[in-house]
Amino acid sequence: MYGLLRHLLFRLPPETAHGLTLTGLDLAHSMGLLSALVPEVKPMPVEVMGLKFPNPVGLAAGLDKNADHVDALGALGFGFVEVGTVTPLPQPGNPKPRLFRLPEHQAVINRMGFNNEGLDHLLAQVDKMRFQGVLGINVGKNKLTAAEDANSDYRKGIAAVYSRANYITVNVSSPNTPGLRDLQFGDSLKGLLAAIKEEQRIQSDEHGRYVPIAVKIAPDMDDEGIRFVANELRQAELDGVIATNTTISRDAVAGHRLAKEAGGLSGAPVRGPSLRVIEGLYAELGDAVPIIGVGGITDGVSAAEKIRAGAKLVQLYTGFIYRGPELIAEAVEAIRALK
Repeated sequence: MYGLLRHLLFRLPPETAHGLTLTGLDLAHSMGLLSALVPEVKPMPVEVMGLKFPNPVGLAAGLDKNADHVDALGALGFGFVEVGTVTPLPQPGNPKPRLFRLPEHQAVINRMGFNNEGLDHLLAQVDKMRFQGVLGINVGKNKLTAAEDANSDYRKGIAAVYSRANYITVNVSSPNTPGLRDLQFGDSLKGLLAAIKEEQRIQSDEHGRYVPIAVKIAPDMDDEGIRFVANELRQAELDGVIATNTTISRDAVAGHRLAKEAGGLSGAPVRGPSLRVIEGLYAELGDAVPIIGVGGITDGVSAAEKIRAGAKLVQLYTGFIYRGPELIAEAVEAIRALK
């Protein structure tokens, strides 16, 4: 059924199809139809970052930036749902067109630019949701915030979502906000991690609960960069790391008519680069800092290989667009087979 639906949706512009799909999911959920339309996902409990997940397969940030569709998405069988990226102030993102499909490669290029309705809107939506599962909230900085003031935006985001999130993700790896990826390196990363931990301590004391924080990194790092990030995460006592975001490389899609479009490439072409980063992180960190693997998961095999490489959880995005809800159950069963 999803194959037919995808065929129809892929005739529409990507952003239009995205909006229609989410609206349709909301409608089906409100009518109580989702359970009949999606495969059953059998429980596979796992504990990571001090949280209990019903299964290790989650939804990555970016699909539901404003937390407008959490109830419907949560009903598909995901073990956890991550919303955002949300910035302190609303922003429109980059000019359209900014989202491109590469079906031949099961890939997408996006340069959305953290388009979102801001913290106030997201918090209002979270307060209305009925979803009882694990909710992650991904925070970023506004485009117009200067690089030297980035830590302030991240602290604002952490403080605002702390009481609602089960875990928080700090996004420093989108290629679509100028200068953002520079925060992954050198003194910028050291300063950011220190600011994150300080804000976490303040909020933990204020709310009487500890909310784990993960950092999302890019796949375009060399081995030295991976070792540096791993060492800084361990020293800062971060609770987790999400590997990885989209890639700026076009090697895997060279020659495609859309290959020169600016933005981050996701989907099957990121499978190898993401796996390399996970393996490198795990070689340095072991189980000291849990890894959440994301990037290029298009079937059960590519989900299981991330767990085998050292990830404790995985997330879907582009593969979910191409495969639909059946990928969730397939990924869970492939991971279960490793046990």
